Amino acid sequence: MNLLQRIIHRLRRTLRVLFTGQVAPRPTRVVPAITAEEVAEAREFFPMDKFFIFGHARSGTTLLARLVRLHPEVHCNWQAHFFSREPLLSGMLAEQRFADWLARRSNRWNRGGDLSPVALRAMADFILERDARREGARIVGDKSPNVLTNGDAVREMARVYPDGKVVFIVRDGRDTLISHRFQNFIDGPQFLPAQDLAIRDDFARDPAPYFAGEKSLFTERALRRMITGWVENVVDTDAAARELYGDHYHLVRYDALLDQPWETIAALWRFLGADPAGLQPIVEAEMNQNPDAAWQQEKAGELVANLERGKRGSWRELLTARDKAIVKEIAGQTLIDWGYAEDRSW
Repeated sequence: MNLLQRIIHRLRRTLRVLFTGQVAPRPTRVVPAITAEEVAEAREFFPMDKFFIFGHARSGTTLLARLVRLHPEVHCNWQAHFFSREPLLSGMLAEQRFADWLARRSNRWNRGGDLSPVALRAMADFILERDARREGARIVGDKSPNVLTNGDAVREMARVYPDGKVVFIVRDGRDTLISHRFQNFIDGPQFLPAQDLAIRDDFARDPAPYFAGEKSLFTERALRRMITGWVENVVDTDAAARELYGDHYHLVRYDALLDQPWETIAALWRFLGADPAGLQPIVEAEMNQNPDAAWQQEKAGELVANLERGKRGSWRELLTARDKAIVKEIAGQTLIDWGYAEDRSW
């Protein structure tokens, strides 16, 4: 764009604002992926190995993060959402004006290219390693549920961290559905539509019909949306991770985490490059903790009183016959494929 074109563009934008009150959206672009050479340079300044834990909401991502960070050489914190919630890390430089700035020919620092991927990587590296160094760790990762972006979270990650490791935790979609519903009831009642809020309040007053399968926790619209989201998250995230990361992809089953916590977390530590020797007692002790219990009881005691934390199979009581039919229609084959059901007879 030459000088005259820039002047005309700015004049048009100014007139649009004056006459309509609307600001035209800025032109956007896809930030280039970081190159192998740039990765090597970045690791000279930020040498720690990086990993990212993904999973559907209420699939055990927080429990997994609490356990993985027990290792003295591993630090994990959560909800940076570099790749899993808009505007994303790349969104910070997605406007074309940033490319114009960072790739300007008169910029003697950019080596004739676009500095955007280097800047994004340096920003994320600094955020991660700043905390990890304080903890004395040499391996660092973030836990951010990717229910909003599914496999695109892995694809975004690969553009910035092709050298990183992906951890994905999966839980039975039916239990995930129930747990996610109660999370919405507890954490976000102000965002619930009137019909959903009425269900929440009715459950709080008298939960017995819900546990007997006589009343549903879901409107049909909410149920279809939520179970479809679980299917898309599991299928797309797993496919993207296998394709882009291969041996640098590690799958964790929530059931295994509950049934065999030590074996499961030890395998994850070995995958990350940390020796698990001698840490079994602290893993077992952590499994007996529930740091959110007091807060949940204070915020919504009438809702959580009848719920057992991390309980598996609660869907059998809390899904009505109509609910189960809808789940089978949408997620039946995925549940079979992932070993959560032998057939559709449940």
